[in-house]
Amino acid sequence: MTRPVLLVALAVLAGGCASGPAGAGAGDARVLRLGHGLSTDHPVHLAMLAMAAHVDSASAGRLQIAVYPSGQLGSERECLELLQIGSLAMTKVSSSVLEGFSPEFAVFSLPYLFRDEAHRLAFFDSDVGHEILDSAEAFRLKGLTYYDAGARSYYTVDRPVRTPADLRGLKIRVQESPTSMAMVRAMGGSPTPISWGELYTALQQGVVDGAENNPPSFFLSRHYEVAKYYVLNEHTAVPDVLTIGTPLWTALSDQERAWLQEAADASADLEERLWHEATVEALAAVTEAGVEVVEMSAADRQPFSDAVAAMLSGADPATRALIDRVQAIETAPALDPPATTASAAPSRPEAQP
Repeated sequence: MTRPVLLVALAVLAGGCASGPAGAGAGDARVLRLGHGLSTDHPVHLAMLAMAAHVDSASAGRLQIAVYPSGQLGSERECLELLQIGSLAMTKVSSSVLEGFSPEFAVFSLPYLFRDEAHRLAFFDSDVGHEILDSAEAFRLKGLTYYDAGARSYYTVDRPVRTPADLRGLKIRVQESPTSMAMVRAMGGSPTPISWGELYTALQQGVVDGAENNPPSFFLSRHYEVAKYYVLNEHTAVPDVLTIGTPLWTALSDQERAWLQEAADASADLEERLWHEATVEALAAVTEAGVEVVEMSAADRQPFSDAVAAMLSGADPATRALIDRVQAIETAPALDPPATTASAAPSRPEAQP
C-alpha cells in the first residue's frame, strides 16, 4: 500500500499546511483536510484513501481530500474541536469520544447492545443509526458514516473466562470509562484502569490478570505472548464514526455534499470487509502462537449478558427508548464466522486501547 499512501502525502503537501483553512483550495479544487490517529496500514485509513480517490474521480478533481494519519493534527478530541471551529474538515473518532459531545452516542458503551455481527452491521444502515449520526449537528458536528471496529472480548493470563464466575478475583484492565468499569464489576471482576502502552508489562508482571479488546488489537499489541486465553464473549462493540464539522458541511454545495456522502458510504462498505479479514487473520495468528481461543455460542454468552442486564434495563427513559429501537432492528445475513485455522497473519489494523 506504499504507493497510495505516498500519493496522499503528496496531496497533503499540495493542499497547504496543517494550520490552513479546513476546506482550503488548491487552484480550482476545494481540498478537505481529514486528520485521524490511526496508522497507515489500518483498515479505516485504507478506506479513507479509497474515499479520497472516489471523491477525486467523481468530481473530476474539483473536490479533494487530503488525509493526515497517525495523530499529526492532534488527538480525537482535539480534532473534533478543530471541526467545530472550522479549522479542520473531517476526522475519525471512536463513538465513545463523541458521547462527550452528543449524549446519544453513549448507547454504544453499553454491553450487549448488539446481538451479533449481523445485527451490528444492519444497525449502521438503519434509520436509528442515521439519526444518531445526525444527533451531533447541534454541537457543530455531523456524522457521515460508521466504520466497524469489531467486538471486544476477554483475554487472560492464567485461566480462561468461560463464565462470569471465572472473573471473580481477577483484575481486568479497562479503559478509563465509568461504563466499562461498571460492566466488569457487574460480571464479577475487579476493573483496573491502565494505559494501553503500559498493559503488556502489567500483564507480564501480574499487575492485572487480563484485559479485553478486539482480535486485531489483541494480536498486534503482542499481548498474546503473555495472555494465553482468549474467550470470544463479545461484550461490547463500539464503532468508529467519520465526522465532518458543520461549518464546512454547510459551506459545501449540494453536489459536493452528494459526492462526499457517496464516497463515505462506499468507504464504509470497504472498511467492513477489511476489518472482517483482519479479524479472521488475527484469530488464526494467535491460535498458531499457542493461545486457546474459546469461541462462544449465543447460549454461552447469555450468562455474561444476564450479569449486566440491569445496565440496559436501568437506563434513563430516553436511552432506554433508543436501546429498544436498536434492538428491534432486523438483521441481514451474517458474514462468515471468524475462523481460527487460516495461516496468514494480519498486516492492517494497529492495536487500539
